[in-house]
Amino acid sequence: MKLLILLMAVWNLITFLMMAIDKMKAKRDKRRISEKTLLLSSFIMGGIGIAAGALICHHKTRKLKFQILVPLSLIVNGAVIFALFFHFGIV
Repeated sequence: MKLLILLMAVWNLITFLMMAIDKMKAKRDKRRISEKTLLLSSFIMGGIGIAAGALICHHKTRKLKFQILVPLSLIVNGAVIFALFFHFGIV
């Protein structure tokens, strides 16, 4: 259980850094991380990191796609954690 929590924390740190790096690249007009990659990372248990990165870095907050899908990914991530904890007793 502790390993799973550690892995999720590290993954969410990575997804947060993805948002921060993409914001830096946007400011410098460099090649960016695709929106598809950011959103996919969000749904693969990285919702907290992507949401935190969006809020702290003020990145992608005006895009309707992100306004809808990032909160949805948080709900999906929460449902997965809930299912693991209550249904399977894993977490």
